[in-house]
Amino acid sequence: MELEIGKIYEGKVTGITKFGAFVELDKNTTGMVHISEVANTFVSEIKDHLSEGQTVKVKVLSKGDDGKISLSIKKALPTPPKKEFKGGEKRFDNKRQGGFKKERPAYEPAEPVDFTKNPPPVYSGRVSDDANFEDMLSKFKATSEEKFSDLKHVMDNKRRGSSRRK
Repeated sequence: MELEIGKIYEGKVTGITKFGAFVELDKNTTGMVHISEVANTFVSEIKDHLSEGQTVKVKVLSKGDDGKISLSIKKALPTPPKKEFKGGEKRFDNKRQGGFKKERPAYEPAEPVDFTKNPPPVYSGRVSDDANFEDMLSKFKATSEEKFSDLKHVMDNKRRGSSRRK
């Protein structure tokens, strides 16, 4: 049997290990389902999800040069349709006793922002739009030196104060 990557096949579980399960697709073809590909939830014990002799649907993830076939059960499962939140839908409100509240309208993602055309504003208020990098750097150095000297002065006063009390 010639397997195609991405196609779903039906096979029989022939062996279970701590790290995965072996699935026989036909008499000459066996692949392995890693423990992370067994279910959409966390799997600590594969035996809780699969048993030997069980027929499962698997999706072929890859075929190695050495003949190893990587399979996935969770990717072969049909994906459930995503539930979209509809504005105005009523839901139970735990804060009110037995009451319902009206939900906010459905979320609509904002348009992506192109920062090359509209750069974000400078929030410090100190730097003008026409300032270049060197000006901004020199202002940053000046303010950080002021803050550092203030901090050093406070720490020196704390050290002197504790020695006077003794």
